[in-house]
Amino acid sequence: MGARSVLPRPNVDRSEVVVPAPGDGAGYWAGGPSAALGPDGTYWLSYRLRRPLGVGRGYANIVARSEDGITFETVTELRREEFDCDSLERPALVAADDGTWHLYVSCATPGTDHWRVDLLVADDPSGFTASSAVTVLPGDDTVGVKDPVVKMIDGGWHIWLCCHPLDLPDATDRMSTHYGTSSDGLHWEMQGPALSGTAGSWDQRGARVADVVPRAGRWLAYYDGRATKAENAEERTGTASGDRPGRLEPEPGCVGAWSDGQGSLRYVSVVELPDGGTRLYYETSRRDGAHDLRTEYVPPSR
Repeated sequence: MGARSVLPRPNVDRSEVVVPAPGDGAGYWAGGPSAALGPDGTYWLSYRLRRPLGVGRGYANIVARSEDGITFETVTELRREEFDCDSLERPALVAADDGTWHLYVSCATPGTDHWRVDLLVADDPSGFTASSAVTVLPGDDTVGVKDPVVKMIDGGWHIWLCCHPLDLPDATDRMSTHYGTSSDGLHWEMQGPALSGTAGSWDQRGARVADVVPRAGRWLAYYDGRATKAENAEERTGTASGDRPGRLEPEPGCVGAWSDGQGSLRYVSVVELPDGGTRLYYETSRRDGAHDLRTEYVPPSR
């Protein structure tokens, strides 16, 4: 497996709520965060809001700004109706080297288990509009694609894309992560599986990369996993690492939301800070079944 990653272990006891669930009880979620630090030190955060089935599903993607990384002001709200889809899931927010910003939006195809990914580009995160959306990762009849993690590193674009096979109608929750590259963030060349679950383990039903941190010649990742279909939407978080971005190996153990190790903790997004510390954003379940978006600051390691 090689050297174990040095990513900080999420600790809900150190965290605080950034965006509370939009309602009480199962199916009300605030989460799926994707965070970035602007060149002027502004925190930018995109995330998904969801209601239960029958009253909205993933009804909005929000883009918000903050000076301290904790208190955010909404600058853009994108509604599912604007994308002609049944539901919106986790977006991916990326600052490009040319000064523009990219927002990748996960869209559910109406009446199916299929998903696609659309791209919005703006000069500033407050300028995203659904009317500019272009489908860049359509999936096909055999696979739905969603929840991308997108990075621009040394002038090149990298993606870790969650793929759901559609061959078994009662098992479309299964998932793995595929890796791809691009020269422009628009046209992607997918290169195959990067991370899958481990048979007999807590992540055997699937593994979805949540964020990737390149460090000292290695690729370190947080990922979401689940053992059974019943745990769909209630995943826990593990870490993975590898010498190549397209080949990540799971590491032992996982983290849940509660002190007894249960409850979902998923969609970790990492912001590395100038002081050497790290700010994590993630989605966690509450005891009533709702999900909150939380953040924690991890000081520099000594």
